[in-house]
Amino acid sequence: MGAFHAYDIRGIYNVDFDRETAYKVGYFLPELLGAGEVLVGRDCRVSSPEIHEYLVNGILDAGADVCDLGLSTTPMVYFGTARYGFKASVQITASHNPAEYNGLKVSMENALPVGLDNGLGQIRDWIEQGRPCVKAAVRGRLRQKDIHRDYLDFLLEYKEDYSGLKIAFDLSNGMSVLYAKEIFGSAPAYIFDEMDGRFPNHEPNPLVPGNVEALRKLVTETSADIGVIYDGDADRVMFTDGQGRFISPDLMIAVLGHYFLEKRGERGIVLQDIRSSKAVGEYLVPMGAEMVTWKVGRAFAARKLRELDGVFGGELAGHYYFRDFFYSDSGLLASILILNVIADMKKKGVSVSGLISRIAKYRNSGEINFRVEDKKGAMDAVRDYFTSSETPEATMDFDGYRVEFPSWWFNIRPSNTEPYLRFICEAVSDELLSEKVSAVTALLSSRFGAVRA
Repeated sequence: MGAFHAYDIRGIYNVDFDRETAYKVGYFLPELLGAGEVLVGRDCRVSSPEIHEYLVNGILDAGADVCDLGLSTTPMVYFGTARYGFKASVQITASHNPAEYNGLKVSMENALPVGLDNGLGQIRDWIEQGRPCVKAAVRGRLRQKDIHRDYLDFLLEYKEDYSGLKIAFDLSNGMSVLYAKEIFGSAPAYIFDEMDGRFPNHEPNPLVPGNVEALRKLVTETSADIGVIYDGDADRVMFTDGQGRFISPDLMIAVLGHYFLEKRGERGIVLQDIRSSKAVGEYLVPMGAEMVTWKVGRAFAARKLRELDGVFGGELAGHYYFRDFFYSDSGLLASILILNVIADMKKKGVSVSGLISRIAKYRNSGEINFRVEDKKGAMDAVRDYFTSSETPEATMDFDGYRVEFPSWWFNIRPSNTEPYLRFICEAVSDELLSEKVSAVTALLSSRFGAVRA
């Protein structure tokens, strides 16, 4: 059952999981979450209709009803789950993964994520134990529900005047196609704006530099102020500046502070993940934010933001969470709010690159992957190597380690799905950054046979 991960069920379809797995997940889900009806949506991947058929049949055979949204963004399913009071929902998607992948994102009441530690692990165990799927005496009922307009109206409540902005969008042939033009109109420049689950132009992962090249070109050709790119299921969004330079997504947490903390005057907790730049907190605290750092991934972030009643939060991977959105993430809502800020800044004569230069005060390595089998031993070795010669200002020991020193910090954490350690480092200068990255590379190579992936 290699498709069951910390945050969702995901893998290469018909390799890591198949239609029978989808059926069994559907069958066991109503019992797991105490749901008499399950909300279901799907993305445009080629395999999604088959997975949808088997998932739905599993739910119905268990005696529960299905409310079918049809083609959906993942945040649209979150919206439907919380707004209409469903106790369980499933979005069929593999998010940013290549076309041969697919998966299931499961949520419970209030759109809270169901991960391995609070439900998916139980379903996996039931499947592995061969627990039978006995059809209920009364089969559930299937109904269709169209919430497109409701979700669109919700998003439009946040949209301000962009008439002074030139915007370039890459919709990645993904689910943002459902809404982007209805929200942003015909004035922006668009590419890859037809849904196609084969993703013929590039994989729907904006974190891979090659996947942003077409947007970079579009930005420069159209003299756009900003470039916007969504992932496959539209729960993530990333940006370039007016020169087509990619903006590290964690820095956009700081940009959102202008909307929530400055314009709306809210004060409170802002959540960031353990990989976020130190610059984010330094920028937001003077605005009234109380910064909280937490684990990577929606399964952790959405729950933590709700627990703390935080105002908003974000991750290096381009997820942004909002109290206004049931403490969940939405790429479209994030882009609306960030474009509100960018439009205001342009009126003040501040460009996107000018704004980012106010925030980004450090040199950053980006996330580096090392292939290594003894992940725990390697993490401990890196921590001990640096703390033996320098006194840290702060140490966090969840989701790997984050160790902060006066002029630099690092985070090293294990991949949940692959034999990788993920390392990120930030320093006050290029020279110091290079020194630290080289030291880690040498240490992991010599002691653990690690190679950079």
